[in-house]
Amino acid sequence: MSSVMEDPTLERHFKGHRDAVSSLDISSNRKQIASGSVDTCVMIWSTRPQMRAYRFVGHKDAVTCVQFSPSGHLVASASRDKTVRLWVPSVKGESMVFRAHTGTVRSVSFSSDGQTLLTSSDDKSIKVWTVHRQKFLFSLNQHINWVRCARFSPDGRLIVSASDDKTVKLWDKTSRECIHSFCEHGGYVNHADFHPSGTCIAAACTDNTVKVWDIRTHKLLQHYPVHSATVNSLSFHPSGNYLITASSDSTLKILDLLEGRLLYTLHGHQGPASCVSFSRTGEFFASGGADEQVMLWRTNFDSVDYSEVLEQKGARDEKASVHRSCSQPSDTQESGAVGVSSQKSSPGAGQPDSVPAVLASTLQHIVGQLDVLTQTVAILEQRLTLTEDKLKECMEMQRRSVSEN
Repeated sequence: MSSVMEDPTLERHFKGHRDAVSSLDISSNRKQIASGSVDTCVMIWSTRPQMRAYRFVGHKDAVTCVQFSPSGHLVASASRDKTVRLWVPSVKGESMVFRAHTGTVRSVSFSSDGQTLLTSSDDKSIKVWTVHRQKFLFSLNQHINWVRCARFSPDGRLIVSASDDKTVKLWDKTSRECIHSFCEHGGYVNHADFHPSGTCIAAACTDNTVKVWDIRTHKLLQHYPVHSATVNSLSFHPSGNYLITASSDSTLKILDLLEGRLLYTLHGHQGPASCVSFSRTGEFFASGGADEQVMLWRTNFDSVDYSEVLEQKGARDEKASVHRSCSQPSDTQESGAVGVSSQKSSPGAGQPDSVPAVLASTLQHIVGQLDVLTQTVAILEQRLTLTEDKLKECMEMQRRSVSEN
């Protein structure tokens, strides 16, 4: 495991659209990228070298949104022509089309099980469909202006929608009721999506900011005024630790959600960056813009993963507890109080058999909390190491530039 956080790198760029790229998505196996454009076409790009792209023609107006199904066997596209198409991403380019709304269809999104489709439109409605046979199920109709975006929660029980009426609404899919409305006073929201944990949502706003709300407390958790123009799109890293944004200021920004700060600014597109999306594993992300280009980036900065830190720390704790239980059985409770594994290696050490169940449960809870604190410290230590390494790098570069001058 590398101890130094590496910068994202541009792997490939794809040219083929004849107008601005409006939306894109990476397939679950990372072998294909789907993109939609104002040129009315859907393109399927292969991430493998020397492979030809597929151009799908069918929509009669600009394509506003594309998304792969979870299996990768279908691509859904939404268009200004008021239709949704379901494409098979192969050389034949077969598609099924249905008239979804009475206005421009702004977004299309699959549920995590791939069985349901969610659409939103300028007709102010959100609709839910079955993927099989595209059967209409129900609509949500409380917005009073265009609905720019609608997404399912990871567990499929909630829906988030963003509208030009300056609200972001949270819906219960089962009861079909609006649970809460987050009001935007500075502008409207172009794009909204759920955090992988399903506990909060992020919104890309026309007031140049990104906001993160807790959907349980309805409180604003984080506010990032990092762009100098409208924020058009965003995507969560699957770990939930990072958020990437695309803006009309031509940049992509990567935000560290754990530290609440801007991590990287990427300059790749000439003109507005319109869309961005992480791959399902987070190893790559893709971006599209008004320059008609699709860019594929390698993430790199997530190579130091917190789960690896915790796994390594857990392995060290386990080895230490085994060593302690073998060499110092009488000291197990004292030396291993911070770790659950230490307690498990010698559950009865230093305790009489008649400990009340309530007390034992309380002690177990305390030990569990201590373990969480220990893991948190391990993460902070890792972050500190990364920061120190980066600082040394900067100082070395500064020293070289001074010596050269």
